[in-house]
Amino acid sequence: MFLSFSSRNRLRRAFVQVLAASVMATSTLLFAGNDTAESRGYLTPSVTGEGFHFSHRDWEIACDNTRTCRAAGYSPQDEDLKVSVLLSRVAGPGTPVLGELKIGQYGDDPVVDKLPPEFDLAMQINGGHVATIRVRDLHAQMSAEVVSALLTTLVRSSRIAFVHGADRWDLSDRGATAALLKMDEFQGRIGTPGALVRSGKQSESSVRPAVAIPVVHAPRLPPPQPGDDTFTIRHGTALLAALRESSDCSAISDKWPGTPHLEATRLSNTQMLVSSLCWLGAYNSSTASWIVQTTPPFRPQLVNDQASDVSAGSMSARQKGRGLGDCWSLDDWIWNGEAFVHTHSSTTGMCRLMEPGGAWNLPVWLTRVDEQ
Repeated sequence: MFLSFSSRNRLRRAFVQVLAASVMATSTLLFAGNDTAESRGYLTPSVTGEGFHFSHRDWEIACDNTRTCRAAGYSPQDEDLKVSVLLSRVAGPGTPVLGELKIGQYGDDPVVDKLPPEFDLAMQINGGHVATIRVRDLHAQMSAEVVSALLTTLVRSSRIAFVHGADRWDLSDRGATAALLKMDEFQGRIGTPGALVRSGKQSESSVRPAVAIPVVHAPRLPPPQPGDDTFTIRHGTALLAALRESSDCSAISDKWPGTPHLEATRLSNTQMLVSSLCWLGAYNSSTASWIVQTTPPFRPQLVNDQASDVSAGSMSARQKGRGLGDCWSLDDWIWNGEAFVHTHSSTTGMCRLMEPGGAWNLPVWLTRVDEQ
């Protein structure tokens, strides 16, 4: 079922608010076009049920449309020293779980700032030494031994810490079982020997296989025609009136100070893509785009009003979860000759002050773009 623009906008705003609280929503929040645009084929729906995001307490999981899953856990909210781990698993029988670790560094930190480029962390579970992890530039790849020990303890109530000298980074296990169970469920592993939470003797043949990444073909845009560079100037008043009828963007309303700046790019012999600032927030903004006919009455179809950048044949949305910029949502679309196709959707994880820009890449929708 497609979401209307008004419904989608409410969900999108809720998504940003949830990011700030570090409790992110499921794939129903992912961007989709309005009913009119979709029915006319101008904007494809985003994730069609294959990818999803889930969070609980200090853990989250994102699974993408290839069925690869990534679970991230963090330090408790009130800890000064921040650490995060990422557990990734490709779909299919017998695939291993890969682990990474990051030490958080957001701004000046007297403890983290004094760490050498390379150092050892002692992994402790309930106060006992389990393994040593080599850290380079605050990042480490976990060995199979470390991942196995971590997975075993995460589904119990345990104290997990990473220690260097007198400094200690605590990893929360609150929410880990729920996140790992979601991974098993999505990949069809429940009841099999390879399940992380509810293992059993069921054959691994029941595990869902990996799915090939879809390919999106992006043809070259037609060359500009004479008069394209003055299209918005020549048709400014009539074009703006038509756009206002199809959108509630505050930046093109008659109450907005000044004259809205419109930009146009040719998509075909009879179609132009017209873009304008849509709204401004405290730390985010968006651009709206319409596909219009090249002659009056233009018949504008609103394609997207949440992009942060629009260029020839492509759109992208980069939105902060909060003003600190430690968590982001990212989406991309590209023109395939008939519609703007959703080619990427991800977040950078919870808002936990791990690092500017966010700690991880957690996609729920991936494609490979073939630019022709």
